[in-house]
Amino acid sequence: MIAGVFQDAVGGYVGWVTEHKLLSAAIQFAILGTFGEVLSFWLKTKKIRMPFSWGKFPFKVLAWALLGVFTKYGFTGIVGAVDALFAHGLLPPMLNDGDGGFLRALTISVVMQGFFGPQLMYFHRLEDNLIDRKLNLDGMKMALWTLVWFWIPAQTLTFMLSGEYRIGLAAIWSLVLGLIMGLASPKK
Repeated sequence: MIAGVFQDAVGGYVGWVTEHKLLSAAIQFAILGTFGEVLSFWLKTKKIRMPFSWGKFPFKVLAWALLGVFTKYGFTGIVGAVDALFAHGLLPPMLNDGDGGFLRALTISVVMQGFFGPQLMYFHRLEDNLIDRKLNLDGMKMALWTLVWFWIPAQTLTFMLSGEYRIGLAAIWSLVLGLIMGLASPKK
């Protein structure tokens, strides 16, 4: 019975993300990305309160939703680009161990973080700056380093999954990174 319920839930999820590619990406990132940001703040400050005003809350949710949509486009584009690089002999064939293969997933992840990751990081900072009505680039060096120590390994696992699960896992990774950053950050 429990297995049947689980299978129905997974089937419903797959159907939803397949039918509503951009909306599902936006919703998953809006919920999990925003919660990751809040969780990180709670862990840094040891205070259970919002890290931003309630007036900014809908804008933060919208910012994360946009990141989800851009990530969906980025995933699709980078996978296509890597496939084209393999097809044109511009990447070593040994790295193409097939869909779900570790080496292919690692290759996609490295290309993703090299070409798309920095732009996404700066876009996210632009969103935050617009919401806060200030220019702030503090912490960008650490944010860019997360591309190497966190996002390449995390997205390698992501790209080992079939396409319908990737955005959901990427949204979960944003929550996990918030947790890590909150635990690793000096307490204020």
